[in-house]
Amino acid sequence: MSKSSPTRLFLQSPELGLAPRSISVSGDLTLSHLKLSPTLTLDKSLLNSLYFSHNGRPLPDSTLLSSLPSQSTLLLRLRLCGGGGDGGATGAESRDCYLSMYLAKKPDKVDPNETRLSKWTTCALSGEPLVHPVVIDRLGNLFNKEPLVEAMVKKTLPKAFRHIRGLKDMFPISLELIPGAEEAKSETRFQCPISGLEFNGKYPFFALRGCGHVISSKALRELKSDACLVCHKEYSELDKIVINGSEDEVKILRERMEEERGKVKEKKEKKRAGDEKREVLENGKKESKRFRAVDIAPANATKEVYASIFTSSKKGDFKETYSCRSLPLGRN
Repeated sequence: MSKSSPTRLFLQSPELGLAPRSISVSGDLTLSHLKLSPTLTLDKSLLNSLYFSHNGRPLPDSTLLSSLPSQSTLLLRLRLCGGGGDGGATGAESRDCYLSMYLAKKPDKVDPNETRLSKWTTCALSGEPLVHPVVIDRLGNLFNKEPLVEAMVKKTLPKAFRHIRGLKDMFPISLELIPGAEEAKSETRFQCPISGLEFNGKYPFFALRGCGHVISSKALRELKSDACLVCHKEYSELDKIVINGSEDEVKILRERMEEERGKVKEKKEKKRAGDEKREVLENGKKESKRFRAVDIAPANATKEVYASIFTSSKKGDFKETYSCRSLPLGRN
């Protein structure tokens, strides 16, 4: 009997403090064997209370790993005990007890390498492996476009991603596949198209907003150019987005985002003011009112007499001939 080919899975358990990690196991094994795997280092007293779920559906321990889609994300959950109504415990106490016991025994089991790799190879929103089409936001987070757009439409974006307000806040990017990485089911599937450095978080990378190419910092530094090293499209420093940057780098990107939004808002307000002014002039709604002395005449005054104080005569009293102009100097 031939041995089943290895199956690559992504595991995580927020309840147990288990950081996202990628493992490769034999497809002949079941989920029950996976619980006993030394990779997870689970407390044996918790095994009967733990179960795996995939896409929100609980899976029995007898499930063969080969029956799961490759690169699936499994969640390790803690099963709550039933009870209540008989004067006994409801199960919540047991859950808290188990969690406290587990966390007390293994407080430092998070593998930073697994966390780093997961951040560079999976969608920041769904936790699924990155697949085309992939987008990046203004702060350098990586997403599969489909779940991100779906969350925006349903208005279910987590607070950490509320800065994404529309399609203008995400930019499509092109990730260079490592030849043969898909067949070998390698942990790292992408690379820099210029330097060949792996896209795994060990080296800094930039995404260019104009063309979407993802290039390592080393290649941009050594081959200085104002144009993309792949497609030769020109770009500026403001078009470079550092991927999964440090806190300081993300802070700079956030300030740049707010500055760009401020400029767009100011431009819209100026355009709106110009449109309103143009509309007023076209419709004749705003006309300058000519001052007339009779408009402020005293209550008991004759308007014509009051107006004569400010004018020398009526226009009709002027007479002109071909040789001279008659100007009245007074009235008889």
